Amino acid sequence: MDIVAHGLCTAAAAIFVNRRPGPAVRLGWAVFFGVLPDLASFTVPAVLRIWWRVTGVTTTLLPQPGGPRLDWVFGLYNCVHSLLIFGLAFASAWIVARRPVWELLGWLLHIVIDMLTHRGWFAIQFLWPVSAAHLDGIPWETGWLLAATYAALAGIFILLWRTRSQAAQLAIAHREPH
Repeated sequence: MDIVAHGLCTAAAAIFVNRRPGPAVRLGWAVFFGVLPDLASFTVPAVLRIWWRVTGVTTTLLPQPGGPRLDWVFGLYNCVHSLLIFGLAFASAWIVARRPVWELLGWLLHIVIDMLTHRGWFAIQFLWPVSAAHLDGIPWETGWLLAATYAALAGIFILLWRTRSQAAQLAIAHREPH
């Protein structure tokens, strides 16, 4: 899934969760963690591409199917898209904060969505580094899936917007201190 859709999915999930009784989820942090795997994986190569274009250095060193690879980019990609690494990070944050850091679930949502919407070169090795197991999902950039994703997100946000006043009253009445 593209980074914008990841951010919107995480925002919708956080808004929905914040309408339920219980501790609040900080929307900004949830969205940050929801896009973090792609930011971590692709920011450095993007900066390198810009730098190499500005300085005239060739871009053939960037990862591309069938071309030379920056192996550390793929290692980082596998790391931040691993359920095992997520589990360790979530458990570590819980120990340090002495409470579950629910905002990190944006990261988990990202991994699960990508498991279903990536294949081939970008298939998610969800048990990395223990296993290279992956699913061959439906590529997120497939026209009908991309249209369905954004149509569903639009519908979800319309529903959230239409039910906002009722949800706000419930959340205020039942909010637990953070």
